[in-house]
Amino acid sequence: MMPPNPLTETHVIGAETIEAKVRAQECPALALHHIAHVGLADAAAPYEMVRMDLSGTYLLSCSAGRGQILLDGRWQTCREGWACLAPPHALLAFRAVRGERWEFTWVRYQQPPDQKPVISSSSPALARFDPRPLHAAVQGLFAEMQSQTAPAAVSHWVELIHTYVLRFARPWQTDDRLGHLWEHVAARLGEPWSLDRLARHCHLSTEHLRRLCRRELGRSPMHHVIFLRMQRAAKLLATTDDKVETVAGEVGYANPFVFSTTFKKWVGWRPSEYRARKR
Repeated sequence: MMPPNPLTETHVIGAETIEAKVRAQECPALALHHIAHVGLADAAAPYEMVRMDLSGTYLLSCSAGRGQILLDGRWQTCREGWACLAPPHALLAFRAVRGERWEFTWVRYQQPPDQKPVISSSSPALARFDPRPLHAAVQGLFAEMQSQTAPAAVSHWVELIHTYVLRFARPWQTDDRLGHLWEHVAARLGEPWSLDRLARHCHLSTEHLRRLCRRELGRSPMHHVIFLRMQRAAKLLATTDDKVETVAGEVGYANPFVFSTTFKKWVGWRPSEYRARKR
């Protein structure tokens, strides 16, 4: 469930939290991959971050402890050995758990209008991920930035960071049937998708499809359909003058009120509010 009070743009660090980051302004090699900044955090309550309109894809990889991430409209646990991938132009919120440390690495991208985002229709939302290579690459970048003696080494660490993000966002181990399924669904979001229809399309039982999606994406098949619909709706609201009712129909909602309620739960704003902010 969403928290009882409306979320607002927030960045609370707290006395017990240590953060370190490198920005693209300081490291031009990051900008070559459209990375805004990378960083490491050793967080403790009251640490909290809320971004109401994420400007680019965001990867958070947990290397120790656990924290909470607002995902698919509800708070979920992100613990050691797991990572979360948030798409651009969406609500992002995460926080430390009282009484526990939470160590994580992050990479945040910018989203140029003419570039496809790192995230795709078959990218995971919350899934297992070995945090050590990415953590080491970010530490290596920090060390080279401090020495400022080997630009080629800086580029090497940035290439590794970007590679590890892509490894999570476009996992090679993803079942081909899932990849083809979500490409097919993403091109037909206005159609009346159901779990049975999804399973038939990829020649799987409904239970097998559920298990695969939970393992590969961190969400149920129908939750992923909603995710794809909300992402398409956000793009249409930001780039067209279509009425909200028209956008709702294009992404599979016959009832504009249900669409508006769902959009606010997943994106953080009602459709009209989101469009006004984008304009």
